Amino acid sequence: MPGGTSPGWVMCCSTPQEQVKRVEHVILLNESGAAIGVADKQTVHTDSTPLHLAFSCYIFDSAGRFLVSQRALSKKTWPGIWTNSVCGHPAQGEPIADAVRRRASFELGLTLDEVRLVLPAFRYRAELDGVVENEMCPVFYATVTAEPAPNPDEVEAVRWMPWDTFRAEARDDAYSPWCQLQIAELSALGETPARWQAGDPAQLPPAARTAAR
Repeated sequence: MPGGTSPGWVMCCSTPQEQVKRVEHVILLNESGAAIGVADKQTVHTDSTPLHLAFSCYIFDSAGRFLVSQRALSKKTWPGIWTNSVCGHPAQGEPIADAVRRRASFELGLTLDEVRLVLPAFRYRAELDGVVENEMCPVFYATVTAEPAPNPDEVEAVRWMPWDTFRAEARDDAYSPWCQLQIAELSALGETPARWQAGDPAQLPPAARTAAR
């Protein structure tokens, strides 16, 4: 790959001394879930955010506790809101399960053990203070054996909770709207997260299936 850059990233000079930084792109989608382009993640979220590809992940430890995270106060979208363990956007050409592992490492300092697709077709749109989220957002179940080491640029705080306690608490507006919607669909999979059946990869948005090849 030219210059050694990763798929979905571009390298740009940020200072006269040619210090470089990574610009993260999100994959834009049409209504069928096919990729139609990319946009800069830092500028894509507005009052008319285009439909794009994302993911959410729910992380559990060996005792069955769920890892809840609070979004950093510096976040443009839903700052300080409690939500599921980790969210993110796959890069162009990146298998979506690899993107889940990448963001769990970056945001939480965690190496995921099992990663299981559970809600391949989840989609939502939500708005807060004039900023819109508009995503096709497959949902994953994952397990860990280590303790998180949150990245303060991404995560304000974390806590472990019993799943049933979390489901009851997450009805409150202190939790993200996508998380509330996902919980309703996850609950239909069964009371015990470890027993949730894997979703059908054929139900993923086409852009996510393409990235998974």
